[in-house]
Amino acid sequence: MLKLIGAVIVLLSATMAGFYMGRQLNQRTLQIRGLLLALQLLETEILYGATPLKQAFDKLGRRLPPELGRIFNTASENLASPNGQSTQSSIQAAIDRHWSGTAMKPSEKEVLMSLGYVLGNSDREDQKKHLQLAMSHLRSLETEARDEQGRYERMYRSLGFLSGLLVVILMF
Repeated sequence: MLKLIGAVIVLLSATMAGFYMGRQLNQRTLQIRGLLLALQLLETEILYGATPLKQAFDKLGRRLPPELGRIFNTASENLASPNGQSTQSSIQAAIDRHWSGTAMKPSEKEVLMSLGYVLGNSDREDQKKHLQLAMSHLRSLETEARDEQGRYERMYRSLGFLSGLLVVILMF
């Protein structure tokens, strides 16, 4: 009886691990899409609203899902801090602090970090060009993530179940 309970626990654990890995692929695609939306909103705020970055980041933080919103909220708080952090260091600190809470990879992090170097340091048109460049990078990364999701999501789910089943068979 105890062996049967152990087998069920092993099978469920392995299956859940497979489903978790598949879900991470799905979340990555959704979060890249969210970042694209964030950069489009940021572009609108900078170009047409002439909104200061602190306020623009604050608006983005409220409008985005929590995983991404935390990054922009923290960047906004860092910009408002009395020690006067630069835009680059504010964004970098926020990304470093909250990146582990996302499902995204280092390639998406690099896009945001490089954008942090130019935001607030040039005129609107130059910022628009850099935002457009970052969005095009993210679009290509989204396509890559969607392809990866299509290829591997079902495989991870099946592999989780089958590896759990293998362990159960080896147990008996």
